[in-house]
Amino acid sequence: MAIIINVDVMMAKRKMSLGELAERVEITPANLSILKTGKARAVRFSTLEAICRALDCQPGDVLEYRPEEKN
Repeated sequence: MAIIINVDVMMAKRKMSLGELAERVEITPANLSILKTGKARAVRFSTLEAICRALDCQPGDVLEYRPEEKN
């Protein structure tokens, strides 16, 4: 997938655990883990907003676009 999720990078920069972020964002740790590992197929803007608020960052710090290489 060309969209890379960098939640784990921002969590490390803020020294925040998965459980703490999940609590602040008010989603389950399991759902946050799916997002963190890049297995999520979508993210709601309200969830993205809550993540950015909790991590004190911008959406571009959490989401990244990398074009896929063509074979």
